[in-house]
Amino acid sequence: MDRPAGQAPAESRGRTSPFRTDLDTLLKLSGPVVLSRLGIMAMGLTDAIVVGRFSARELGYHALGWAPTSVVLTAVVGLLTGVQVMTARRIGEGRRDLTGAVLRRGLAYAFWLGLVSAVILAVGGPPFMHVIGLEKDLADGASRVLLVFSLSLPGYAISVACAFWLEGLSRPGPAAWFMWAANVVNLALNLLLVPGTFDLPAMGAVGGAWATMGARTFLALISVAFILRMAEARALGVFDRPERDRPAEIEQRRIGYGAGISNFFEVAAFASLNVIAGWISALTVAAWTIVLNVAAIVFMVPLGLATGAAVLVGKAYGARDPAAVTRAGVVSFAVTFAFGVAISLAIWPAAGLISGAYTTDPATLAIAIPALALACLFFAPDALQVVAAQSLRARGDVWVPTITHLTSYILVMMPLAWFLAIPMGQGILGMTWAVIAASFLSGALLLGRFWLLSRRPL
Repeated sequence: MDRPAGQAPAESRGRTSPFRTDLDTLLKLSGPVVLSRLGIMAMGLTDAIVVGRFSARELGYHALGWAPTSVVLTAVVGLLTGVQVMTARRIGEGRRDLTGAVLRRGLAYAFWLGLVSAVILAVGGPPFMHVIGLEKDLADGASRVLLVFSLSLPGYAISVACAFWLEGLSRPGPAAWFMWAANVVNLALNLLLVPGTFDLPAMGAVGGAWATMGARTFLALISVAFILRMAEARALGVFDRPERDRPAEIEQRRIGYGAGISNFFEVAAFASLNVIAGWISALTVAAWTIVLNVAAIVFMVPLGLATGAAVLVGKAYGARDPAAVTRAGVVSFAVTFAFGVAISLAIWPAAGLISGAYTTDPATLAIAIPALALACLFFAPDALQVVAAQSLRARGDVWVPTITHLTSYILVMMPLAWFLAIPMGQGILGMTWAVIAASFLSGALLLGRFWLLSRRPL
């Protein structure tokens, strides 16, 4: 029987396109993750504001004590990425009962990573602070803060393992809410401990570090308690002692090794730019801090999209569906690129207004505004490279993203930033051009790698 021209077959009407399904899933997964990652930024910002309003000198202690901790912390978070990816793969394989084994391995791994990291920072941090050319008072103050920050690492690592597991299950919402609840705890403890309240002595930056310690411990406890009380916890194997599965254990760690080293390279490279800025002038440091802070806030959205992409790609990879793996990547990259372009077009004309929210000093603004406007050129490629890297790890390609980050950020960005900023006399604009070059290089290499793999069988 003929049907009217242009009318779709009855069985196809109402059917949702696979691309539309992946897009909806990506946005539903990424939204809460972005909210959670912004919560991480908000916690650090709260510490800085409360401590900074108490004392500029104490803010210096806080910033210096936080710097080495952030590098170690970022590496630890990367090392736990295998929890998220392996959970998504088990779901894709239709073996939900094995996700509990992924969590149990992840929690044990997180505890030891956090403990070892805390010991390394506590033992090596203070001597490091005293040999990098800081004046003694700064080194002493930063060391006290660093010691307290180090104590929070085991709890934070455990909370990350829990959050990654929930995200791998496509349930990122609880982790986001827990992070913001931890922010409330952090704010309350900051207001209590930093200036001294209710007959407590003022603790300054050390009080801010203790506030972070309390908030992270709370975050770990509430995350573990939620998982243990989940209605489907037993069906997911949370309470089952898993049998030894050495291939799965090795793969979970292998994914983490690649991500952890990548994170270390990237964070260490950007930390080195602070040093280069310091070699130029104190004003350059202040201006670069503005640019980097805005870029970090923007970066939280690609981080959320990277998680959504990893879950989509990981499930498709676990199901051994190459078309779905490629489709998940294409959808994720398209959304990420659209965001990168949109946020760049929004920030570029508002660079002066945004910079003015950080400082009213005319000399600092004169440096920061053009640099922030120029930084809009790297938002899109930087967003694409982190999503592409996570997508590659989710499909089992662990070490190419790591090598790409080593090449782009350590071997290219760091020396190029120094050369353009100091010998070429371009200052902060030269540093920004170096970030732009590294972002385009990393993005192009990682997208090219995903395209090449999409042409091969799984």
